[in-house]
Amino acid sequence: MPLQTGSTALRHHAPEAADALQQVVASAWSVSARHGSVDTVAGAGRLVAALHGTEPLLPPGPVGASGWTGPDPADWRNQAGLTDDQRSVLAFAEQCTLDVSAVTPGLRDGFLEAAGSTAGDLAAALWVVDVVPRTRAALDALAGHGPWPEPPSGAAGDDLWGAIDGLIRTVPSLDALDPVTSELVRLRGARQHRCRLCSSLRSRAALRAGADDRAFAAVDHHRDSDLPPLARAALAFTDAMLWTPGRIDPAAVADLRAHADVAQQVELVLDVTRNALNKIAVALGADAAHVEDGIEIYDVTPDGSLVYGLEPD
Repeated sequence: MPLQTGSTALRHHAPEAADALQQVVASAWSVSARHGSVDTVAGAGRLVAALHGTEPLLPPGPVGASGWTGPDPADWRNQAGLTDDQRSVLAFAEQCTLDVSAVTPGLRDGFLEAAGSTAGDLAAALWVVDVVPRTRAALDALAGHGPWPEPPSGAAGDDLWGAIDGLIRTVPSLDALDPVTSELVRLRGARQHRCRLCSSLRSRAALRAGADDRAFAAVDHHRDSDLPPLARAALAFTDAMLWTPGRIDPAAVADLRAHADVAQQVELVLDVTRNALNKIAVALGADAAHVEDGIEIYDVTPDGSLVYGLEPD
């Protein structure tokens, strides 16, 4: 099977994750349609794409086209015809995609008031249009640009959170990357997003594989650290996905290709995608750590569940 595009690389090396990602996208639009928020979610998707230089997620035909057709989605503040609620959602989505750690109480409260009882589903849908284009752009940068399939009509249910849960349970089953590299990548994302819970956690599998406090501290200065070449390349590519997803430095691509095979590259991208779920918790102020001081050890069970409060051995 030729691996000439990001989509085919994903399908070849992580077919279950590819299906789960498709289900997440389909469910996001299905749930948005049920809540009457397709236009708002599509507008946020176009805004995110304009800011990062990625391809926006577009609503599939069955849920209807978006009316957001302005020439510059990033100039939404000057666009006529938006409701106050839509403006509150867009302001929240904009800050979440640029730097979620800087979401203010005012932005959060404005979003929650605008979303009302649909806040949980809407926050998840905004996460999808923010993160999935990053995933696709990263895979395309590594494996080659090409079309991404539209979710099949009728494949989605109304349980977006269930679809997201399916994705985050599937990714840990991949084993091309060693546990230390995967944990360093997770911790880098946690610290970049300033997720209090994620930053307090350490993987038992990584600890058993030799990770220590020195390695964990090195993620903050990985470019000039003595971490292994694969870890440094993976962390640099993680930064690119988090901050410049549509403009990934060719040097970061070349370095990762030099130290990771295609299966490892695909798993890395999916790890960053899975870990980025912490953006929802950070944005909504729901990222408090389980411990007041120090760290907490966790592990992932075979079914993808997380178990907290463990001993190292």
